[in-house]
Amino acid sequence: MRIEIINGRLIDPAQNIDKQGSLYIENDRIIALFDTPDHFVADTIIDAQGQIVCPGFVDLSTRLREPGQTNKGTIKSETKAAASAGFTSLCVPPDSQPVIDNVEVVELLKDKAEKQGYPQVYPVAALTQKLAGSELSSLYALKKAGCIATSQANHPIQNLLILRRAMEYAATHDLLLMFCPQESSLSNGGCAHEGAMASRYGLPSIPYAAETIALMQCIELIGQTECRVHFRGISCARSVSLISKAKSAGLDVTADVAMHQLHLTDEDMLPYDSAYHVQPPLRSVEDRDGLLKGVRAGIIDSICSDHQPHDIDAKLGAFPETEAGMSTLETTLPLMMRLVDLGHLSLSQVIAKLTIEPAKILGLNVGSLAEGSPADICVFDPKKSWQINAESWHSQGRNTPFWQELMQAKVTHTIQAGKVIYKEI
Repeated sequence: MRIEIINGRLIDPAQNIDKQGSLYIENDRIIALFDTPDHFVADTIIDAQGQIVCPGFVDLSTRLREPGQTNKGTIKSETKAAASAGFTSLCVPPDSQPVIDNVEVVELLKDKAEKQGYPQVYPVAALTQKLAGSELSSLYALKKAGCIATSQANHPIQNLLILRRAMEYAATHDLLLMFCPQESSLSNGGCAHEGAMASRYGLPSIPYAAETIALMQCIELIGQTECRVHFRGISCARSVSLISKAKSAGLDVTADVAMHQLHLTDEDMLPYDSAYHVQPPLRSVEDRDGLLKGVRAGIIDSICSDHQPHDIDAKLGAFPETEAGMSTLETTLPLMMRLVDLGHLSLSQVIAKLTIEPAKILGLNVGSLAEGSPADICVFDPKKSWQINAESWHSQGRNTPFWQELMQAKVTHTIQAGKVIYKEI
């Protein structure tokens, strides 16, 4: 299969490219940029006039909800949503049902993704069995089966000795630990940031110290174990400062932030709208601004979707009683463009945070338009307006605070390993 993409604005932060031109694909590889290869005859021509051509997005946290929670989403529905949003590689946290703590679950997940025509799904192994925080999983066997990292997802480990042993085990097998910092006794079942909004409406709150204390504990253990750690879902400005110091000290750490945390704060919350219920919670304006500064400075390496589709029942009831999480894959691109339009980041910077930077964290050979690279490509129209509604939405989960909102920027084509897996009709 040969594909020629013509007249597009090619943006590849990995090569510092931002230039009008054409791109050429043969089978599963990019074989040339700008100049037509000798004897090249395209089977498919994509005219990207007025559009941006960039590497396919790499997501560090996408819940597919399968196996076990098909009432919330399926591999079919969520990979379709991913393809429609320009994502070509997905990292799947271990908190499915059953938990990704054995080889059989890994093989099931990968086999189902392959059958749905979206093979670039990368499971994350549960750090402890059943995510219970007591007995370590067989990390070496899980790595051999195809797990790209290990994590407790949002499940805490109460015993720091177990965390230390787990980090030593992960370091021995050169397995990345994805760590979501939250001290459970301080978060104490809360659902909102500890601030004026939570006080006004009587919502159980979570102080920023619940994140920073867990972060500091993990940083100390990194110095002891030399484990590679990626801090997932940072939510407050103080955390950015702590990560900066850890990097300056030479520790092998990286971090990401969910896209919605760069836009929404606790002041945006409608306290009776559970679409705003996320973990970690939406923080203060000062925290959001601190996160943006961290992204600009490169202290926060990547931006992710933190996609968590839910069914209607999960979001019914009083705000504290509902399940946390947003369906976010399909809002990532338009929210990315808002960051650019607001002057927070350049287009090249924000594309890097969704492509080459997460690829580096995971050790994947994707995220670039370089000749010889895998042909994972997103083509999008930055000016196209669309409304989030039942007709335009692909995820099974409709739990987004942006429902019915008018968005700008739409994917027209997504190519994964040289195959067009999404084309706007």
